[in-house]
Amino acid sequence: MPRGFFITFEGLDGSGKTTQLRLLADSLETEGRALVTLRQPGGTALGDRIRSILLDSRSESTLGHIAPATEMALMFADRAQAIHEVILPALSAGSIVLCDRYTDSSEAYQGGGRQLGSQRILEMHAAACDNLQPDLTILLLPSLEASLKRARRRNQRNTQKKGADENRFESEPDDFYRRIHSKYEEIAAREPHRVFPIREDASIEQIHAHIREIVAVRLAQPVG
Repeated sequence: MPRGFFITFEGLDGSGKTTQLRLLADSLETEGRALVTLRQPGGTALGDRIRSILLDSRSESTLGHIAPATEMALMFADRAQAIHEVILPALSAGSIVLCDRYTDSSEAYQGGGRQLGSQRILEMHAAACDNLQPDLTILLLPSLEASLKRARRRNQRNTQKKGADENRFESEPDDFYRRIHSKYEEIAAREPHRVFPIREDASIEQIHAHIREIVAVRLAQPVG
């Protein structure tokens, strides 16, 4: 059976990546494609436990300060489990895998935002993930200000409605996010064949149409 196709969605919180992943998933399912979706951190029983530690803004009041290297290691523990439990089996079965965040997020958030540097993240990726790379990455990069405003407003709504608090990263200062944005730009420049940045200020439907064009072209090409 031919190997499946691995697509990741990247960007700041509030960039619209999760919405675009869902729209693409709906389109591909309508076409009859075999599909698996997941998010990181999360997507497995272990990953969901790790997510509750990493994203809950109350974690540091109950567990103490989470060191940047600890944060990085937990992210990769989640990722290694998802690769073993979900991603590789799906690819082996010929499915398309859509993943909301992957190692580019660690390079941007921990490498850039936490200032651990890219080399440390990429070495960890090689060790923990056997250097498994996506076939295609959709990078949504609207303006920093718009992304942060949407993310903080969304998380406030979720906290009020569901009692879920995933605001730990959103509480960081704007300089933290400027470093992340800059690191994403660096990744896109370094890997233009894999990473497709979308920066335009367009409607959800227009961005979805653009992504569908990109994905259609790449799915028509041989994997590898």
